[in-house]
Amino acid sequence: MPRLPRTVAQAPHTGAHAQGAGRQHGAPRYTVRVRRVYDPALPDDGARVLVDRLWPRGVSKERAHLTLWLKDVAPSTVLRQWFGHDPALWDDFQQRYRAELAQNPDALNQLVSLARHGPLTLLFGAKDTTHNEAIVLADILNNTAH
Repeated sequence: MPRLPRTVAQAPHTGAHAQGAGRQHGAPRYTVRVRRVYDPALPDDGARVLVDRLWPRGVSKERAHLTLWLKDVAPSTVLRQWFGHDPALWDDFQQRYRAELAQNPDALNQLVSLARHGPLTLLFGAKDTTHNEAIVLADILNNTAH
């Protein structure tokens, strides 16, 4: 299975804020936050990127305060439906999602570019704040060579 450079299988994450975990000493630090799209925007969110394939129910584009809706970085429909946010499938989901991302580096590179320019907030719509694609993406971004 193809791997993205310098990633780890899984890092503990609370969903509130991920920053620089596992980075090499002296490497630049990205500020990557993970939040629900239903939460109000904060002044320090920086670039706000929705990483879901589907638009979240009940959220207007104005209320979302998006910089970008990056559908291409979201899990495929087949993977999303298979996972169904079942915590028992979390480890397998992460591996399969990372494999999908390895086949689509352009979408991930857009996030890396945004993170290099300042704070980045990855937004998701799921109720589960610890088992979703934004958590995986934040882990990848925080463990990628800068």
